[in-house]
Amino acid sequence: MSRRRRGGLWIIVSDRVSIFLCVSPGVQATFSQQPQDLVVVAGQPVTLPCSIPGYHGVVLWIKDGLALGVGRDLSGYPRYTVIGDHSTGEHHLRIQRVELMDDAVFECQAIQAAMRSRPARLTVLVPPEDPVISGGPVVSLRAGDPLNLTCHADNAKPAASIIWIRNGEVLNGAMYSKTLLRDGRRESTVSTLYLSASNIETGQQIICRASNKAVPNGKETSVNIDIQHLPLVNLSVEPQPILEGNLVKFHCSAKANPPVTLYRWAKGGNVIKEFSGDTYEVIVDHSFFTEPVSCEVTNPLGSTNISRNVDVYFGPRMAAEPQSLQVDLGSDAVFNCAWTGNPSLTIVWMKRGSGVVLSNENILTLKAVRQEDAGKYVCRAVVPRVGAGEKEVSLTVNGPPTISSTQTHQALHGEKGEIKCFIRSTPPPDRIAWSWKETVLESGTSGRYTVETVSTEEGVISTLTMSNIVPADFQTIYNCTAWNSFGSDTEIIRLKEQGGSQSSTGSTSTLTLWFGIRPLIDNLKGYFKMFAIEALLSTVLTQSLMNSYIPF
Repeated sequence: MSRRRRGGLWIIVSDRVSIFLCVSPGVQATFSQQPQDLVVVAGQPVTLPCSIPGYHGVVLWIKDGLALGVGRDLSGYPRYTVIGDHSTGEHHLRIQRVELMDDAVFECQAIQAAMRSRPARLTVLVPPEDPVISGGPVVSLRAGDPLNLTCHADNAKPAASIIWIRNGEVLNGAMYSKTLLRDGRRESTVSTLYLSASNIETGQQIICRASNKAVPNGKETSVNIDIQHLPLVNLSVEPQPILEGNLVKFHCSAKANPPVTLYRWAKGGNVIKEFSGDTYEVIVDHSFFTEPVSCEVTNPLGSTNISRNVDVYFGPRMAAEPQSLQVDLGSDAVFNCAWTGNPSLTIVWMKRGSGVVLSNENILTLKAVRQEDAGKYVCRAVVPRVGAGEKEVSLTVNGPPTISSTQTHQALHGEKGEIKCFIRSTPPPDRIAWSWKETVLESGTSGRYTVETVSTEEGVISTLTMSNIVPADFQTIYNCTAWNSFGSDTEIIRLKEQGGSQSSTGSTSTLTLWFGIRPLIDNLKGYFKMFAIEALLSTVLTQSLMNSYIPF
């Protein structure tokens, strides 16, 4: 920018620097060449002409009102050079590799002659960057889905125009928008193309072409359309049928677009991490018959899952285990036993020790059970030509207690002695009592006598302990009696002196008579148990016999 002053001219070189040049009004000169409006593409060189024949003064180049320098000194602008023969008045401005910042108005001024050229507009064109189609170079979509393509052509001056081409034909209907960038000169363009599913085919190529005055022929890019689908899967199992314990091969064949990225195997819903390919080999067991093997094939669109069971032959396996029962006399007993096997199996119920088949069904029902029905029952399953299995259960019938004991126990005079009775009872005994002479003791201590009762898995053990054994203890009859809701039982037990000898023949005869009569008592007890009075009978008979003979 210049400002005239009497006798000279102020030249503004920059915001902070200005110089004053003297002007000689008598100097006569004219422009033979002046800069003209030019349009140039960024990156190309350009020359702005300025010729003033016969003028030998200072020449300035002005850009948008600011001097680029004095004379030929343009050191502040390394891409700018003043060229030409100075002696003939040539002061041309050469710009190397034009940039967007060169888009401006230029003047050539002859200072001493007070002359300036016409303003010349240098317009810099910027071609768009290479267009980009979002998602390219291959755009994938599911079969049946519409296609949306977006193409960007950025940083162009002027804004780029975009067209879409398929098979040599321009596609119409695209949406177009542009955005002015911060420098206020360049623009970015976006074009969106929508195609319905019926208007696209896999393998088609669609081109986006962007052009402006800087690149009239345009720049282009393209995408290929890829119609994709989920994996189509087939699962084969070989060989079948097969006996458990043998090798089976599963093969998962799949067709997919895009290609398969993952195979995942599972059995019964549980992932098999050790295998990740299209083949799974395994030694099969019975579980493969009920738990299907699945192959899940995945590609970027999703997964397809297919499963198969194996026709495995296997022997019987327990599905519902029967439970032992305890029932009251006269009630029904119902056992339930379920097996699985392949091929079909046969079920047989029998009582242990008997060859009689009681049932061929899962359920065995015994009506109005009796004491003799108690025992072990077997549920047996057979898979022909494969194998067999069985399960044993117990039936316990509730009834009166049963006492068993050694009828004679030994002890030392003056020491501690004890006698025991073992009671089997279902249900457990409600009461256990020891009686001798005039004494009845169920638990605790009475004088020298103590009763302790211990429960075991097999039954109840009741122990009568005597401290400081005296001779009379060897002459006493001890009675162990147990009761439950179904009746009672009694056992008679004697205490014998350890290492002692019989004092008389009469004693020996009495003992012999006692053990000879004992079976008779047991028979009578068995008869009267029907009336739940066996304990009373046993006590009466015993005391009567012992009162009739001399004790030993």
